[in-house]
Amino acid sequence: MKIKSLSLAISSAAIMAFGSFLSPAYSAGKDITIVIAEEPDIVDPCEATRSVVGKIVKQNVAETLTEINPDDGSVTPRLATSWKQTDNLTWEFNIRKGIKFHDGEDLNAKSVVKSINRALNPKYDCEIRTKFFGNIKLKASAIGNHTISVKTETPQPIMPAMMGTMTIVSPNTQEAKGVRNPKGTGPYLFNTWTPGQSVTLKRFDGYWGDKPEVENATYVWRNESAVRAAMVKTGEADIAASIGVQDANDPKMDFSYFNSETSRLRIDITRAPLNDIRVRKAMNLAVDLDGLTGTIFPKGVVKMTQIVVPSINGHNPNLKPWPYNPAEAKKLVKAAKADGVPVDKEIVLIGRLGIYPNSTEAMEAIHAMLTEVGFNIKIKMMETAGWLNFLSRPYAEDRGAALQQSQHDNNNGDAVFSMFNKYACKGAQSTTCDKQVDAWIKEATAATGDKRRDTWRKAQKKLHQEIIPDIQMFHMVGFSRVNPRIKFTPTISTNSEIQISQVKFN
Repeated sequence: MKIKSLSLAISSAAIMAFGSFLSPAYSAGKDITIVIAEEPDIVDPCEATRSVVGKIVKQNVAETLTEINPDDGSVTPRLATSWKQTDNLTWEFNIRKGIKFHDGEDLNAKSVVKSINRALNPKYDCEIRTKFFGNIKLKASAIGNHTISVKTETPQPIMPAMMGTMTIVSPNTQEAKGVRNPKGTGPYLFNTWTPGQSVTLKRFDGYWGDKPEVENATYVWRNESAVRAAMVKTGEADIAASIGVQDANDPKMDFSYFNSETSRLRIDITRAPLNDIRVRKAMNLAVDLDGLTGTIFPKGVVKMTQIVVPSINGHNPNLKPWPYNPAEAKKLVKAAKADGVPVDKEIVLIGRLGIYPNSTEAMEAIHAMLTEVGFNIKIKMMETAGWLNFLSRPYAEDRGAALQQSQHDNNNGDAVFSMFNKYACKGAQSTTCDKQVDAWIKEATAATGDKRRDTWRKAQKKLHQEIIPDIQMFHMVGFSRVNPRIKFTPTISTNSEIQISQVKFN
């Protein structure tokens, strides 16, 4: 199926809408405005792994113990100054001294342990736990005023990198997730959240690190990529964190970069007809990735064969993308139907508005491709809150067959941050269960060096060739627009965090 190019023009109606919805917080002086694609439904730092939350709070309001350099994946100090492994199961982290949280509480070993325990509490579906620590039993304890011990049941050789995902919040933070006014140690105070309008951050004058130039940051949200781009163009915003390829048309303001996101459609392989491997193969063969490239998706995207991008340890470079072969897809559908597989059953394609630029157009194109080879597909595009109801366990027992538009971000240097959550039997966002894959995930998590890499690669190969839990799409390319009045260079991390302290003024 051929994909028509998207129109590059903004309709007069869109321009009028843009003019009537501009943020009242105009960029001026030492203040900036950042326009994002969707409104956050939560601002709790324990959900900072979600891009819409991370862009606001991670390293701005709540900091992590370590930080991962986006250029080379190295682990650097943040709230922890140093760390060491004391035995096969134990790591110690030394915490910075003389730091206070935004509410005046001291940062010390006890407050860090309390924050870790809050994030890892199994009573709450904090995404830091489900995404990064779901298969790890961990006990954190204070062994001095500013030293913590992290002990695990199995070896975790990359624990310093894992602590680059753990946001630290005030000990006064309520136990249950869902805080609307988070208190951390970062360079910015969470100031206001006006639902439907904006979120504002204010510079924290008691910050322990270098004083940032930006005094106030306002986040606003607009679903339309063209509107986000136009807001920066006209000076109503300073950063449009994500815009579509069709709107990245000003080389003086637009940045293109290979980001750490991987887009896919998660297949619920527990539900008929999706539980038949011929159906899952047919779906991958039906999608014209070449036709989507350079039209709905930018030319620089890379066809995926696995959940992690090529720069991540555990990526298997020997796997080949699914070819576009609708004739073979039709044969597989016909064969499955002849064996009694209910291929005519309605399959819901659950999409999320604003998950990436042109997300709705992508789902419409794939709907047409899957329909063309014989599937009964219904699109249901949702706002973030509704979409999240289908993303993680517990799944509704009476649910029907579904494909879920999904995007996974791993800029942390290792496949461990992806594999358990997405593909293990007990993974919070997994719809598959294979004993061999589970064994490899456990083995790789505890291994180092070549053994770690090669074990991840074996798991990637089996998922790609024998299980097929996804309709595989792309490792993504991002586009951001930046107002020339500021200095800010987007990186692989920009989709998941925007460190306001890095913004300088020209």
